[in-house]
Amino acid sequence: MGAPIIDKATQIEAAENTRLWERTPGSKELYAQAVGSMPMGVGSSFQAWEPYPVYLREGRGAHVWDVDGHEYLDFHNGFGCMVVGHAHPKVTEAIKRAARSGTHFAAPTETTVRFAEVLCERFGVDSVRFANSGTEATMSAIRVARAATGRDHIVKIEGSYHGHHDAVMFSVVPNAEHMGGREAPATTPMSKGIPAAMAEYTHVVPFNDLEVLRGLLAERGGDIACLILEPVMMNIGICQPQPGYLQALSDLLHAHGALLIFDEVKSGATIAYGGAAERYGVQPDLACWAKAICGGTPGAAFGGRADVMASIETGAAHQGTFNGNPLVAAAGLATLTEVLTPDAYEHLGDLGTRLADGCAKAIDEHGIPAHAVDLGAKGCVSYRPEPLTGYRDFLETTPELYLASYPWAMNRGIFMTPGDEEQWTISVQHTETDIDRYVDQFVEFCAALAP
Repeated sequence: MGAPIIDKATQIEAAENTRLWERTPGSKELYAQAVGSMPMGVGSSFQAWEPYPVYLREGRGAHVWDVDGHEYLDFHNGFGCMVVGHAHPKVTEAIKRAARSGTHFAAPTETTVRFAEVLCERFGVDSVRFANSGTEATMSAIRVARAATGRDHIVKIEGSYHGHHDAVMFSVVPNAEHMGGREAPATTPMSKGIPAAMAEYTHVVPFNDLEVLRGLLAERGGDIACLILEPVMMNIGICQPQPGYLQALSDLLHAHGALLIFDEVKSGATIAYGGAAERYGVQPDLACWAKAICGGTPGAAFGGRADVMASIETGAAHQGTFNGNPLVAAAGLATLTEVLTPDAYEHLGDLGTRLADGCAKAIDEHGIPAHAVDLGAKGCVSYRPEPLTGYRDFLETTPELYLASYPWAMNRGIFMTPGDEEQWTISVQHTETDIDRYVDQFVEFCAALAP
């Protein structure tokens, strides 16, 4: 990477950030208020941004408005939750109906049963249980896998995020000095407050690499309950599995009596009608879903093979006062049966290809060291010329280019996710005109960066 393009990016970042701060005095004022009641002034650390985040007021369709009244086309979409778009009439009406008849009972309802049936059919699993977030879903799936196998140890992928429970808060975004060797990645905690003893039970292997896992299983196979992974890594932009990798993982784990868990919190209901299991043709033993499946309400689920899920009936604890909440279930039913239909994925696929192709053309024309990824409702520009194969490739990206692109897009009415590890999300309420607006500002950005 030559210094001139980084120098240009740094200059663009400084100028665009100054403009963004001048445009958002209401967010600055609200941040000053918010830090008095919330650490970092936000409800989740992922929402934080320096010197303050842009606070939103409302959303309709493919648009959001900030507290200063600025309108944006939304390609953030709640970290991928809002594939339905904002205030979709069908989802809104389902929520209204549920609210009129009771928002919570902590007792089973017909709506919850129907939602479970739809999830089983859509994702090809025998049974499901509900949760309230992706973190809860992955936490519960790991417990069920441990109960089903009678083993304590788990394996996760280097550089992947599976929620903020202790078992998986290792090797999420390790710096190079804390990674260990490629043949023996380190189990490095992401957070303070995690007991050091937890590291004994969590092992780390690279994505798209069977040899390290094969060696681990040869040594410790009798201890390993499961491997949990995002079938498409989405904590580093987007990193797809190489052909045959997911099936080989399943076969290798099963040969040692271990289970495969797909974390489809991000990929489920975004990259295909049936998520990654459909797109890549591999069915895991357990899977976890959240974000897009509930139309913007706080719901999640996990499920899988009947014999594995039966562990819940024989001693694997799974509770939650709000699990299967009727309002969330109603929103999820409307989302999956009335909005995110097979036809919707044709529309999302067309828009996603239009967006990624437009970005790729600008990258090529202006010689930007980057590549674009097209994956249904998901996609991204990753600032590395070659596609990623794992977390260590992500460390070769150029964050200065992303840091310039974020305020540039925001100042041109494109609301984006903060962080180069994230992706864009397209909703069913986006149009070709919306996509072209995104591409136009990106073309201008690449031209401004070009040597």
